[in-house]
Amino acid sequence: MNKTQNFKKALLFTLSLLPVAIIGGICTAIYQLDTLSEEMVQQAVSQLGGVEILIAITTLQTIMYALVCGFIGYIITVKTGLYKPFTLNKKGMLSSLVVGAFTGVLLGIDHFVSCAVYPEIQTVNINSFSLAGVTASILYGGIIEEVMIRLFFMSLIAIIIWKLFFRKYSANNIPQKVYIIANIVAAFAFAAGHLPATIGMFGELTPYLLIRCFALNGIAGYLFGELFRKHSIGYAMIAHATAHIVKFIIFAIFI
Repeated sequence: MNKTQNFKKALLFTLSLLPVAIIGGICTAIYQLDTLSEEMVQQAVSQLGGVEILIAITTLQTIMYALVCGFIGYIITVKTGLYKPFTLNKKGMLSSLVVGAFTGVLLGIDHFVSCAVYPEIQTVNINSFSLAGVTASILYGGIIEEVMIRLFFMSLIAIIIWKLFFRKYSANNIPQKVYIIANIVAAFAFAAGHLPATIGMFGELTPYLLIRCFALNGIAGYLFGELFRKHSIGYAMIAHATAHIVKFIIFAIFI
């Protein structure tokens, strides 16, 4: 793939993310308003001037994340040899569904375990079970987060490790350990990225919440990264979205 073709495909891929980013951004903002503490919502609204402005800013941020990370991520993914075109195949689909179902069940189990420690988790999860919450989880979580963390960040870490420590290898022959290390770092970053939301929901960050955040999101992030590494970013997206769908099915049945 020459540079011109690469840029054209990166641009088309990025533009395809635009409607997802718009809808996902709006729903994410509404979901945040439903789950953040009343004090934090009032503080944000007083600073910005209104709920509509808060929604608009969140949506614009989501669009920028998608466009910048989508375009740059596509380019560097090709450079690191991580790029794999998305084609439907049984192995990739089965792996995605299994990983997604496992992660979703893990999130469901966490609800019942963590509610014993933090009863307010019940309220948080019930509030997430709305049209905005489900849509945000699937579109922002399942697609935009994968673009940001796997396509962009994991590929960026891989190219840095490659250039610093494995320069003698060509892009087509980069050792698999480079990708594995990059995936671990990306999974850690993925978990850390959920800390602000955790603080916003609970108003504090205790050792239990910290361990919970890194355990759940770290495991999920690593598994999604393995799907990206072995199959394609599309299968990581399917697994991530499936995890949320399974979680909401569990909530619908048991909560």
